[in-house]
Amino acid sequence: MQKIMPFHVAIPVHDLDLARTFYTEVLQCEEGRSSDQWIDFNLFGHQFVVHHKPNADQSNQQHFNEVDGQGVPVPHYGVVLAWETWEALAERLKEQQIQFQIEPYIRFKGEVGEQATMFFLDPSGNALEFKAFKDMSTLFAK
Repeated sequence: MQKIMPFHVAIPVHDLDLARTFYTEVLQCEEGRSSDQWIDFNLFGHQFVVHHKPNADQSNQQHFNEVDGQGVPVPHYGVVLAWETWEALAERLKEQQIQFQIEPYIRFKGEVGEQATMFFLDPSGNALEFKAFKDMSTLFAK
């Protein structure tokens, strides 16, 4: 099995302070390096960076593709978590009354690729998806 290395992704945000609060308090990410233009976060072991983008489009007009009967926002970012970690995150987000784009549920139930998934937005309107597979061997199954 190939050793998985952390990914790096950088996304635009319109307010670094709001982003810092959301990613550290809601998602409980550890903050790494930062400047007055960007912040590094440890997002479940991955390097997730928010970059300030003045006048970022705040209209939240997104494109949606149907997946398993749900309108999935495009683009979106996220992490595949261990099942128990996903369950704990979903519960914590519900307790914090996060508004979900797609409520936590089991997608493709009883099919190859069955997975737990949820979607929500950060304060800049970036769509995030967190998912989990009980059987990780189906992650790329056809």
